[in-house]
Amino acid sequence: MNVPQFLDKLFSSTSYQDQIVYTKHLPKRDAQFKELSEPILPPLQRALDRIGIHQLYTHQAESIDLIRSGKDIIIETGTASGKTLCYNIPVIESILENHSNCALYLFPTKALAQDQVRSIRKFVDANTKIKSIVTIKSYDGDTPKENRPEIRRSVNILISNPDMINLAILPHHQHWSRFFRNLKYIIIDEMHIYHGPFGSHMANIIRRLSRISNHYSANPQFICCSATIANPIESAEAIVNRPIQLVNQDGAPQGERTFLIWNPPIINSSENIRRNTSSEAQELVANLMESEIQTIAFTRTRTTAELICRYVRELLSFASPELTEKIQAYRGGYLPRDRREIEQKLASGELLSVVTTNALELGIDVGSLDACVMVGFPGTIASLWQQAGRVGRGSSTSLIILIVNNLPIEQYLTQHPEYLFEQIPEQTVISPENPHILAEHLRCAAHEIPLRKSDQKFFGKRMPLIANYLYKKGNLKQSGPQYYVPQSDYPSRHIDLRSVPSQSYAIKDIQTNKIIGTIDGARIFSHAHPEAIYLHNSETYLIKELDFDKRIVTAELVTSDYYTQSVVTENIDIIEFRGQKNWGNGTIKTGKILIKSRATEFQQITFHSHEFIGRKGLNLPEQKMQTLGTWFIPNSDLLPFIEGELQLSYFSGLEAIKNVLESILPLYTMSEQKGCRGKVQPNDDRELAIFLLDAYPGGLGYAETSYNQFDQMMLHASEIISNCSCHDGCPSCIHQMRMFASDDKKPDKQTAIEILKLIFRSS
Repeated sequence: MNVPQFLDKLFSSTSYQDQIVYTKHLPKRDAQFKELSEPILPPLQRALDRIGIHQLYTHQAESIDLIRSGKDIIIETGTASGKTLCYNIPVIESILENHSNCALYLFPTKALAQDQVRSIRKFVDANTKIKSIVTIKSYDGDTPKENRPEIRRSVNILISNPDMINLAILPHHQHWSRFFRNLKYIIIDEMHIYHGPFGSHMANIIRRLSRISNHYSANPQFICCSATIANPIESAEAIVNRPIQLVNQDGAPQGERTFLIWNPPIINSSENIRRNTSSEAQELVANLMESEIQTIAFTRTRTTAELICRYVRELLSFASPELTEKIQAYRGGYLPRDRREIEQKLASGELLSVVTTNALELGIDVGSLDACVMVGFPGTIASLWQQAGRVGRGSSTSLIILIVNNLPIEQYLTQHPEYLFEQIPEQTVISPENPHILAEHLRCAAHEIPLRKSDQKFFGKRMPLIANYLYKKGNLKQSGPQYYVPQSDYPSRHIDLRSVPSQSYAIKDIQTNKIIGTIDGARIFSHAHPEAIYLHNSETYLIKELDFDKRIVTAELVTSDYYTQSVVTENIDIIEFRGQKNWGNGTIKTGKILIKSRATEFQQITFHSHEFIGRKGLNLPEQKMQTLGTWFIPNSDLLPFIEGELQLSYFSGLEAIKNVLESILPLYTMSEQKGCRGKVQPNDDRELAIFLLDAYPGGLGYAETSYNQFDQMMLHASEIISNCSCHDGCPSCIHQMRMFASDDKKPDKQTAIEILKLIFRSS
């Protein structure tokens, strides 16, 4: 069944309740071609002819010309637009001209790197001369130790990932001296992925890489590739630490696509409560599978991916039991061999559907998929189009369905769908000088080559201060003007590139004694406390014990009809002011803060009905985290007017505004779902304030971005609250859920409107 036939079937279904609120047909786009300023070398041209490429797209030709002229560039074009040729052609051309030349290809994950090895080898193998000259090797944790010396001696194109560069190559650069002396190009693919913690680590890895290259008298050229973001030049320059030129005129063709916004039906009109997105998604995915439409479904959380997969299997077991094994969940925390097996089954067609987190958002080749279901807005427009780009690579019409949650920004999209097509995607935010992250990489750098003051050109002005701090703590040794780490130490093995320094825990199955997954230390008390239900591969595990010394969580496979959700209390102390400005009827401030949090209890919630069936107290230690924040303090005359004259709850109004700001933060900061959040509490002067908190130790730039764009965010929040059709507040505007909030704390829409009127009166 094709997509138009599926839609006809859907519209006639008894379960369809006019959930489709917006339809846009994205037309087929024809290719645009361009000639190079200088012809390609004959062996390369023959290889291209053999794999069926006879012309270059406009962005490919422009990129190759710039690379040939020695420019550092970023290529920003759509998914499957042929970006790999942009760098493969000049890199291989360079090696054909000088057989000693080398290039380093970096992909954000091992799986994607392995996928690209196959693609590049196909190109190189298309010509015997190229194949005889150019040596391509991947280098990751799976590379056999006996093969590694030969790779170091002979490789021209080394394909790896940031983890391997950090862990195995830079600490042993002496063994790679031939490679570094001849290193001409560094390719950073999927660069839009490098934001937040991962981006901040990546920037420091590139600084270490540049420092090692400089040590061997090399000055490699940078070629970056990215999906569409708001600040490609700024983002690339923050990563590579040098000026970058942009190529963004996409000449690749695009298949026809149908884009739907799907709004779940209202199930409680008085509260404006809608059916949850997971329930809608499981039925849609099951229907797509029964129609033999290969589907990828994206979720925001690991738990949701597991639950939807579980529910789809249950649905199919009644109507189409032969399909129950043709769907699989896919997420971080799975062992690498399990992830690769799922990728291969999806690419071969053995799987009809996969339910995944953004782990499959990247360009891993899983074949030509027909439908993409997004279970909730992915958080950013950039991620939305990256996920949507997984379909539409073939000649037939493909389908993209965005199922919106009953949340402010998502319901806003149902009223303003053009926002998705007209708004420039978000800017990436990274902080290479985050003190926690920089400190880790300075220890690594000192282990590689002793640190000197002159290394500020790589690591920035804060380097001497942090290096001295590490010396005083005993984490660095000093010899004259140099800092070093003894060779017996191995600091790179302690870095988790995808988080700000925090210890991770292994989750062990008590019955098999096998490790089934991992969890970050920052999430341990909220997600893996004793008696928590932990979901893995659609199965339920009861957490039995936490071993803090060994960092092991013991779990038992059980049959459970409920999952758990922790309740965390939190307080904020202001440590240092870093900025202040008057805006509207109030003041915006930013600075360093201390967050003190404690998980006090957990709730038990049934899987299908989502009913609360119990709660239990927790006796866990307090967690403390120093980070950055931005906060808005309305002027002191607002409170007596709101509570005195209007007889409204001031706190409830601020809570409503905070909820909306929190929901739209990713559109301004490109933060992860929990990367930046809000809280209402008194500031140092005991005045109630709306805090926007960077959720990572030391901060990653989210608070600074919020400070700079706070006026725009408040205008956006005001529009969402004012335009919602409800009177008292609902999940579509201020997240008001009466079952979760006490009367004195629940957000109040009318109070929020009155406060916003007073704030904007002076803006």
